[in-house]
Amino acid sequence: MKRKAAIVGVPLDLGASKQGASGGPAAIRRTGLVASLEALGLNVSDAGDVAVPKASGRGSPKLKNGAAILKVCKDLEKRVCDLVKDGWVPITLGGDHSLAVGTVTGVSRAQRAEGKNLGLIWVDAHADINTPETSPSGNVHGMPVAHILGMGHRDFARLGGFSPKAYPRNVCLVGTRDVDASERDNLRRSGVRVFSMQEIDRFGMGTVIEQAIDLASDGTGGFHLSFDIDVADPGTAPGTGTRKRGGLTYREAHLLMEMAADSERLLGLDMVEINPLEDVQNATAEIAMELISSAMGKSIY
Repeated sequence: MKRKAAIVGVPLDLGASKQGASGGPAAIRRTGLVASLEALGLNVSDAGDVAVPKASGRGSPKLKNGAAILKVCKDLEKRVCDLVKDGWVPITLGGDHSLAVGTVTGVSRAQRAEGKNLGLIWVDAHADINTPETSPSGNVHGMPVAHILGMGHRDFARLGGFSPKAYPRNVCLVGTRDVDASERDNLRRSGVRVFSMQEIDRFGMGTVIEQAIDLASDGTGGFHLSFDIDVADPGTAPGTGTRKRGGLTYREAHLLMEMAADSERLLGLDMVEINPLEDVQNATAEIAMELISSAMGKSIY
């Protein structure tokens, strides 16, 4: 039987300080993503976009647009869970990274129905483990890891009716290089493994991602991979809202995705924070398409 991949768009930028990531799903689709995946022999379905409500301007400044983002995550969680239960690998196109509370919860709930735990590989320049209490900005895209681990706002942490979505021993961050002072304490308390850019420089991406896959696979039914394009160096991928120099090279990013594919443990994939308003001739969206293809099995031979 052919592997089945389902594309879900989430045109969301309510969790970020800059607008524009809402255009990410359309920008990635314009690169010919469906054709690229079909060329790999996959059965591909484009399930369309999750509806995103308009910002109301109300709510807590420590959890900006929280109600609207929570609604998106609830809708996304149900859609992703149903896809996984039906044998599809959901590929979620963002949109800002706050959407990952929905995707991870959906994959995790599908795994729980089979009595299995979920691993999580979070590929991001940032730790995204602030809570409303520790966040200096109140931007929800800086909080999803905290919510996935059961920290932070209760409505997000208990999405799907359970918490945590993945146990800390099976969660790792890869490519981290920009961490708030308050996040350092949250990271230490969380117990998750952090593979910083320093470790990638020292040991190489091959060693790092091999360890990350082993950690995320230990005692689980597989792992979800949530990829924020800002983990790549901005010289490679300029089209994102929170650029930070010193990120992954083009080849390091592809090796990470290729090894995820080779593991045959990948249950779901996010590709987020592509911002066409910051991009140059859709170059970052093109890279996103290529990385998704690598994660789904494209190789050089």
